[in-house]
Amino acid sequence: MQIPAASTAMEKLLWCSLIMISLSQAFVQKDMSRMAIVFPKESDNSYVTLDALSKKPLKAFTVCLHIFTDMSTTRSFSIFSYATKNNPNDILIFWTKDKGYIFGVGGPEVLFKASEIPEAPTHLCASWESATGIVELWVDGRPKVRKSLQKGYTVATDASIILGQEQDSYGGTFDAKQSFVGDIGDVNMWDTVLSPEQINTIYVGGTFSPNVLNWQALKYKVQGDVVMKPQLWS
Repeated sequence: MQIPAASTAMEKLLWCSLIMISLSQAFVQKDMSRMAIVFPKESDNSYVTLDALSKKPLKAFTVCLHIFTDMSTTRSFSIFSYATKNNPNDILIFWTKDKGYIFGVGGPEVLFKASEIPEAPTHLCASWESATGIVELWVDGRPKVRKSLQKGYTVATDASIILGQEQDSYGGTFDAKQSFVGDIGDVNMWDTVLSPEQINTIYVGGTFSPNVLNWQALKYKVQGDVVMKPQLWS
């Protein structure tokens, strides 16, 4: 029996639509040097998922990134959300209005006090090691007082790493009032604690071959109202 031409055309259109949907959900790998991810408005469905280069559990790590936002005196928001199947907040960097930076590992959190984030590009580095439980936060190349968190803990594998939202479940359950509005860039992550000298080198534009997340070979996928634009910082 001959298939009607209209039916064939409809099947081709459906097939093309399925391919486009599949491609939109696939990870893209790109050198993001000199680029920033822009989250232009409050949302509960706009975010970027990052794919880690290393899938192994973490006994230590350092995360560095740039943020540019004018929301710090308005409300709280997520900066970096790293969920695993056992814990939606295995690693969390979060701004809490009127208090400062929250840094969480495995659920428990510590507070690094700050009154606001300046309305200017801000560089953050956060590190933790299991052996000592020591956590550090560096803001624009300057350290906050060291604190202790989750000594002996191991951050699990198979991470869902999201920028723009805070995960209350693995890969989802977002709250628009915790969404990030502004620019994020230069997101790099290592499975070691970087030295003060290395962190300062990164702050002024250097790098040390990140092996968990690498902004110069970033694997990511975009969901919702998110755009890529040239960085507004040098």
